[in-house]
Amino acid sequence: MVAGAWLGAWAWDEVAAGLRAAGHETHPLTLSGLAEKRDVPAGRLTHVQDVVDEVRRLVPHEVVLVGHSCSGIPVGQAAARVGERLRRVVFVDAAVPVDGESFLSGRPSDHVRRADEGFWPPAGADDYAGQGLTAGQAARLVGGPTPHPGATLTEPAVLDRPVAELPATYVKCLLDGEEPPPAATGPLGSGRWELVTMDTGHWPMFSRPREPARILHEAAADR
Repeated sequence: MVAGAWLGAWAWDEVAAGLRAAGHETHPLTLSGLAEKRDVPAGRLTHVQDVVDEVRRLVPHEVVLVGHSCSGIPVGQAAARVGERLRRVVFVDAAVPVDGESFLSGRPSDHVRRADEGFWPPAGADDYAGQGLTAGQAARLVGGPTPHPGATLTEPAVLDRPVAELPATYVKCLLDGEEPPPAATGPLGSGRWELVTMDTGHWPMFSRPREPARILHEAAADR
């Protein structure tokens, strides 16, 4: 389970607790350069390797990979590399990797410039408004993040197989827009992807932790 920009494994605390109560083994992952790993260098493709290495480290059984927000890019690439170990990949209001494009491809030039300068600074309190968060939840999001390693946001994705071939669930959080990103449109029509919606904002692990836990429980079920 990999959270989006600026966040570490701590972002999944409540979701992970719900999954463990349902009998699942959970592995929230902090990517290199973030949270308790903030001093670990993170360059191009580092975050993809972080996810692949974590899967290889686990007892060899099937896994559900979860990527939230910008972490959909490394998680989607990793999902294509773990072979038969993959049961399903779940994109939680996430970017979907496109071969040769980065998370910041097509974004405003000031976003790219900030990432190129070394780190992408965390969002401010105003960015969390209107996302279904309580004051306490928003305060955790303001106080907990660390700057995001810029190179990991500008690296072009390299896909070993088309994402449309992966068994996947896309979770769209409706307060952050009603439509999935264009990169998800084709895969959602492939017959291997399903679309699930949540009436909350972009950080459902904070605003509605029971719902992501339920969705992930279902994703792990036999299909």
